[in-house]
Amino acid sequence: MKKTLLILAAGMGSRFGGLKQIEPMGPNGEFIIDYSIYDAKRAGFDKVVFVIKEENYDVFKNTIGRRVEPHMETEYVFQKNDNLPERYREILENRKKPLGTAHAILCAKDKVGEPFAIINADDFYGYDAYKKASDYLEHVPENHYGLVAYRLGNTLTPNGSAKRGVCEVNEKNELVQLTESKVTLDGDMVDVEPLEGGPSFRTNKDTIASMNFLLFTPDLFPTLEERFPTFLDEHQDSLDSCEFLIPIELNDLVDDGQITVDVLETSANWYGVTYKEDKELVTGAIKTLVKQRTYPNKLWKE
Repeated sequence: MKKTLLILAAGMGSRFGGLKQIEPMGPNGEFIIDYSIYDAKRAGFDKVVFVIKEENYDVFKNTIGRRVEPHMETEYVFQKNDNLPERYREILENRKKPLGTAHAILCAKDKVGEPFAIINADDFYGYDAYKKASDYLEHVPENHYGLVAYRLGNTLTPNGSAKRGVCEVNEKNELVQLTESKVTLDGDMVDVEPLEGGPSFRTNKDTIASMNFLLFTPDLFPTLEERFPTFLDEHQDSLDSCEFLIPIELNDLVDDGQITVDVLETSANWYGVTYKEDKELVTGAIKTLVKQRTYPNKLWKE
């Protein structure tokens, strides 16, 4: 069965201070995206689709694209505002900030006709995560989607707060609630501030967390197309800053009983760069994995 890896790479990387998706991390200048695609390919994914800003096309094509295209079917789509309802196109034509992850997925609908996974471009998820995702996508139950989950404490940086999806999961390993939150490590506990309102709380580091590694079938696209105009109508007072986010849309679909989200916990280690100070941690981890022969020294052999 054909499976696609959809990489969300239109983020601006403001806290990191640049286009962190193409910041060298590996021993031969590899990016985190290189390791994501390498792991996905050996786990059984056949195609990669990058969602990027149009102005970044050349730099993506000439760096990661040049390395990956000989090994895997590769497509590029732009996260643009040309797929908005007519009444909002003129209002939002000059908006610079991307409209969110659910909108990014919608931008790729013409390039994805098979089961697919979405990931963030700047997160290192590990091989086991891709293997669990690939196996799940082989036989997705009707009206089910998947979420590859990590332990919250293993996803946090000591260099500041981060945005994480804090999950409540039932005894069947199904998602009950996903709370997009600002989280901060505080000793053995984590301080959680929900982004959509509600009281802050503390939780332990073993709490299940979403890192935006989500698993879908193409029937997601018409669902998002139906929900997008309603989202814009409800956010008319904040059209310059609102974001159509896939975790929030999933949460609403679960609450309405329309879908079930199966939570797949991975044994892989997650690494990421939220702040410039995190780069040393990530490069050190990759160096160790290369020494352990988890990855070859030169990821893409010419």
